[in-house]
Amino acid sequence: MSKLYSRAELVRARGQWRGEGKAVVFTNGCYDILHPGHIRLLEKARSLGDVLILALNTDASVARLKGPSRPLIPQQERARMAMALEAVDAVTFFDEDTPRELIAEILPDILIKGADWAHFIAGREEVEAAGGKVMALALEPGYSTTNIVDELLARK
Repeated sequence: MSKLYSRAELVRARGQWRGEGKAVVFTNGCYDILHPGHIRLLEKARSLGDVLILALNTDASVARLKGPSRPLIPQQERARMAMALEAVDAVTFFDEDTPRELIAEILPDILIKGADWAHFIAGREEVEAAGGKVMALALEPGYSTTNIVDELLARK
């Protein structure tokens, strides 16, 4: 099982991983309802390096981005589920609307987002300026939290 890190703890761990020559991969999102599309994206991301960091939006950040009815699952429970995944090595939270500041502190070797965010990947400039790679991975067709919520409501 992976570990939940504060921002300061994660910055220290990143320094240790860098010293050990480990390639650090970073991705982020709300992960409100964990679904197969999330799992497959995380597995693909993890296959690209030695350590995968998943930064989760806090509840307040999710509500600002998705509306007052979200998140459906509180941040501590979303973190517990993420930490149970084999592909995820480290979990942290960010309260900002984007993880740009966190990414600038961590400077991962590889920054990953789903292809639906290819037009705007927060932290791209910082990672590329530090010599890292930024990638938009293809999404698993048919899976999105919004579609799952809509389908559940339609079945009422």
